[in-house]
Amino acid sequence: MDVTPLIPADRQVIDSYGALGFHVSGVGYEGAILVFPDGTEPWPVRDLAEVTASSLTPVMTRGGIQILLLGCGRRMQPVAPALRLALRQAGIVIDAMDTGAACRTYNVLLAEDRRVAAALLPVG
Repeated sequence: MDVTPLIPADRQVIDSYGALGFHVSGVGYEGAILVFPDGTEPWPVRDLAEVTASSLTPVMTRGGIQILLLGCGRRMQPVAPALRLALRQAGIVIDAMDTGAACRTYNVLLAEDRRVAAALLPVG
């Protein structure tokens, strides 16, 4: 029995991650990225200290996103209460975890057709 989730071909699937960047739907990205079901874009942050409501404006203004997975790098870090509140006010729940877990969780939620995005820092 095949248990591979069926994901429509037009969706952005995270293929792999590493110290320098990511591969999403066959395309390589260096550095941090924002992944949406319909597109992936570079994210100009270098570390968790730069993750702010302002840096996440593309997520909050895109529309339709309900869940944001924050890939914190090698280890999960807590989300600042002000950031959590700003996202909640935009109707988005943030869930922080290590980047590997965020990539895997994003793909699962995408397969379930959930309204999810991922903000990912490399593990390096």
